Amino acid sequence: MKIEILYVLDCPHYPAALAELKNALAAERISAPISELLVANPRMAEALKFRGSPTIRINGRDIAGESEAQHFAVSCRLYPGEKLPGVPPAEMIHRALREAIRGEKQ
Repeated sequence: MKIEILYVLDCPHYPAALAELKNALAAERISAPISELLVANPRMAEALKFRGSPTIRINGRDIAGESEAQHFAVSCRLYPGEKLPGVPPAEMIHRALREAIRGEKQ
């Protein structure tokens, strides 16, 4: 399983998102390395189709689902409906991990 967290420098939500991801991995009993990738400039954001910091991808898929977004930038990201809107919801991370496991077993 390939797990990535993409972020921008000084992102205030990055540490909490990383902690939430690690908690989800432990709860799902998944042992996989996490690649942490600093998105440093607009060219890199465009190349990575970066939707904002923090972004978590599992096996190349954004845990929030794919979008038709055509604009990518070095910026913050918000997740709707959360107490901490810059941190992906725990259930979103858990669901993405379970879907990745099912996909690998097929």
